[in-house]
Amino acid sequence: MSTPKTESPVGSFTKKNPSALEAEVYSRDRNKAFESAGLEEDYYKPIPSYEGVHRYDPKFQWSPEEEKKVVRKIDMRICSWACIMFFALQLDRGNIVQALSDNMLPDLKMNTNDYNNGQMIFFVCFLFAEIPSQLVSKKIGPDNWIPIQMVSWSLVASLQAFLSGRSSFFICRALLGLIEGGFIPDNILYLSYWYKNSELPARLSYFWVSYQSTQIVSAFLAYGLLRLRGLNGMAGWRWLFALEGLLTGLIGILSWFYLPPSPCQTASKFRGKNGWFNEHEEKIMVNRVLRDDPSKGDMHNRQGLSFKMFFEALSDYHLWPIYLLGLSWLIPSNPMTSYLTLQLRSLGFNTFQTNLLTIPAYVIFILQLLFWTWLSERVNQRFLIGLVSQIWVLPLLIALRVMPADVSHWSKWVVCTLVVGHPYVHAIIVAITSRNAGTVRTRTVASAFYNMCVQASQVISTNIYRDKDKPLYRIGNTALIAICVYNFALFIGAKLFYVYVNKKRASVWENMEQREKEHYLATTEDKGNKRLDFRFAH
Repeated sequence: MSTPKTESPVGSFTKKNPSALEAEVYSRDRNKAFESAGLEEDYYKPIPSYEGVHRYDPKFQWSPEEEKKVVRKIDMRICSWACIMFFALQLDRGNIVQALSDNMLPDLKMNTNDYNNGQMIFFVCFLFAEIPSQLVSKKIGPDNWIPIQMVSWSLVASLQAFLSGRSSFFICRALLGLIEGGFIPDNILYLSYWYKNSELPARLSYFWVSYQSTQIVSAFLAYGLLRLRGLNGMAGWRWLFALEGLLTGLIGILSWFYLPPSPCQTASKFRGKNGWFNEHEEKIMVNRVLRDDPSKGDMHNRQGLSFKMFFEALSDYHLWPIYLLGLSWLIPSNPMTSYLTLQLRSLGFNTFQTNLLTIPAYVIFILQLLFWTWLSERVNQRFLIGLVSQIWVLPLLIALRVMPADVSHWSKWVVCTLVVGHPYVHAIIVAITSRNAGTVRTRTVASAFYNMCVQASQVISTNIYRDKDKPLYRIGNTALIAICVYNFALFIGAKLFYVYVNKKRASVWENMEQREKEHYLATTEDKGNKRLDFRFAH
């Protein structure tokens, strides 16, 4: 017989710091109101069309050991494949950095400004595709839409092998942006079906580790593929685009057969007629997710958003501080990330040395990503941990701004490497966007809109380092320093905003009598993060 479940119905609070203790007291208080009013079962009950409704059981119990075993199985089956798919995205999205080291711009009779414009076109198209892609994904399911995206962009990525100049470069960047846009929030929405809110940051950190691991793998691939220059009269960068596009297309085809629609829909000819999980495991997956976040049972995974739902989600001002952060927090490090190979070539390193010298930056990036994401959950702080990204990069930008032209090329390499290897807190902010959304419909739009803001910051970033400002980019680095200082105010301001809203709601809730709480829970039309009993993570 399995032992009773040890966590509260709304999630586990094991970190005994003031913020977590406050949440635990509030959680127990709310549960008492549920039980007293006989509302607990109704509150967690999903809609009749929810794909896991047949596994819903408010009295079902399981042991922590059983849950850990199921989560490990989800990690192996779902999270690992999501990482492979993200690897495919970044391979085709980021291999242009390696192509630049092989004289791609001179071959196409282009300059730095042309490259900037091409990247700007890519990010603008990527940006505008985010929400439409997310709406399509919500309607037909991420398990269908994501493989379609992957196969489509792999074809365009391969066709880059036949670029002939500026116009064809711009067209390919636009097509890649339109097709790849939405892939990241589509995956985040998909992962949210499987994981509790507290588990999502760590899985997203694995997600972005695969992104940066791609840079390492791609550097080694480039080291070999770029040596094909001259084979059949083609430049090395053309072989790079063609063969890596073929690889990502293969991953996309496999994803079509591999991805299950939901935890209770894993049976298929490819995955086995009995599926990946037995009935007991499916009940654990469904009930643990709904008890952690009942809003995940509000919609079917093939249910699209109406215009009213979309507008309400987009106008949710409680998420605007996060969107503001998305617009600027990555800008201080973005230009160097895009220009790393060009910077190293300007220092005198050859094509093959350049690609190998980028690897330490990506290793540092991965280590920082894992550490800061883990620490944010450990100490129950998100925005203050996010501020570390700006504290890290500010002195490095100042060093780049004042560094003399004749400085040692190894000193310049160290600074550039540390800028690219900055604390990447994207997983923390994406997870907090999902957590603070409060409903599936808001989460669908909010994840896409936050990523739109990030892509908008990429557009801004591509115009900071200009051709007339090279090779030291004094003007560009001055602008980056100013933006970095501005980000200090944004991170602190977002933290204070959510603390204020939580305290204001807690004050009202604590001053209500028990019968008033019961009446509110039974009759309120407030939804998601607008409920009086909802608390924002910060």
